[in-house]
Amino acid sequence: MRTIGTVTRLQVQRGSLKSGEKPTRTYDPTPLLAVPVLHVSPDGALGGSPGGMWVVDVHHRSHPVTKNEDGLHGISLGFTSHYDAMREHFGNRVEVGCAGENIIATSDRRFGYDELAAGVAILSPDGKERVRLKVLQVAHPCRPFTGWALGKQVEPEELKKHLQFLDNGMRGFYCVGEGVGTVSLGDSVAIL
Repeated sequence: MRTIGTVTRLQVQRGSLKSGEKPTRTYDPTPLLAVPVLHVSPDGALGGSPGGMWVVDVHHRSHPVTKNEDGLHGISLGFTSHYDAMREHFGNRVEVGCAGENIIATSDRRFGYDELAAGVAILSPDGKERVRLKVLQVAHPCRPFTGWALGKQVEPEELKKHLQFLDNGMRGFYCVGEGVGTVSLGDSVAIL
């Protein structure tokens, strides 16, 4: 295993970040909730709240309006280095976490799917493995997020170049938990 970053943000989506009908759907990161711990299982993520309650992520299979019926993208992983590139491309509107990944690690470089395809492990500060994530695919970009990042409705001729920029893992990676574990701020992400 090779450590590639430190977990610096954990969050859950309490509801969908996209609303409306195509092609005028909009994106709003308001349903995101930062949490200090994230319980990971093959069914998805639960976020620990300060009051001791668990908040069910909309991609958890138990959420009443789950966005993860097939169980193939219950967890998402992103990197601060990708956010640095998005902020450079789109401007300061893009803050770490606004794309909705559950686990965000600080890293000084960007990663592509091929580097993460074997999976990742989340390790406690003392090196003990907490949980593994099978990395399934990149989180492909969408028109609503792109328009939100630009602060305007995106016309088709302009959309293509921004979607190309946001692809190949820039918006993060869809994963599934292999086993059960709790991830905390300060844990490490390691490539298997």
